[in-house]
Amino acid sequence: MIQSKPLDFCLLIPCYNNLDGLLLSLRTVVYFPDRFIVLIVDDGSTVPVTSASIKSGIKIDFTLFILRSDLNRGITAALNSGLEWIEENEVANYVARLDCGDLCAPDRFYKQMDFMRSHTDIGLLGSWCVFEDPAKSFQYQYKTPTGHSRIERAMHFRNVFIHPTVIFETGLLKKVGNYPTNFTHAEDYAFFYQLIKITHSHILDEFLVVCEINHRGISLKNRQEQLTSRARIIMKYGTNPVLKIVGVLRIFALRLVPKRLLLQLRKLVK
Repeated sequence: MIQSKPLDFCLLIPCYNNLDGLLLSLRTVVYFPDRFIVLIVDDGSTVPVTSASIKSGIKIDFTLFILRSDLNRGITAALNSGLEWIEENEVANYVARLDCGDLCAPDRFYKQMDFMRSHTDIGLLGSWCVFEDPAKSFQYQYKTPTGHSRIERAMHFRNVFIHPTVIFETGLLKKVGNYPTNFTHAEDYAFFYQLIKITHSHILDEFLVVCEINHRGISLKNRQEQLTSRARIIMKYGTNPVLKIVGVLRIFALRLVPKRLLLQLRKLVK
């Protein structure tokens, strides 16, 4: 892709057998049509995602590009192929993320881009979000610290950055590489931990994304394996010895809490 100058951002969306969720998400993407591109990585869907299938489902006025894999390689490989394409083509100053089924507030990208332009020292930006299970009318708010120093501390206990809320500077990929492949089901946690070590970060204290609670999703279905990866990430990237120990102990405690009870507890904590 040849352009006179990079776009503001490239929105990276992996997809596997979830065209309906993809269309639902794309309907909520709002920004200057000539200042961003949407990159969909079709990770071996049984029925391939095509521009025609998308345009027959919704009306879009932005540029759309699809990378297709014949095999289902998993989300980490899908995301990394997307990042490699973005770097090779130098399409955008920032990479934004969204997952199929998740919904953006109408002003999400305007607010995030305005913030990044006004705070050039920030390389990684997220926002608060709402987790929702539409089928059960269940939801809870996910709030986190917002400033960099408090984010650094909180990362010892949880992934402060919810993946579909983030936008980060494309140039940082030359320093940290792509998503690591050795932390199963927690590649985003490790990736963001690496980013906050080389750039300042921030989280907007606004609910700019609604994230779908998908009980068939990777994080819930493989929770124990994910918790093991999270403990390894804390030990590898954590900087405070005491907080590292507390963080890992918290992970072991979470292993004992059933996932359904954990969701109910999160709803109670505002």
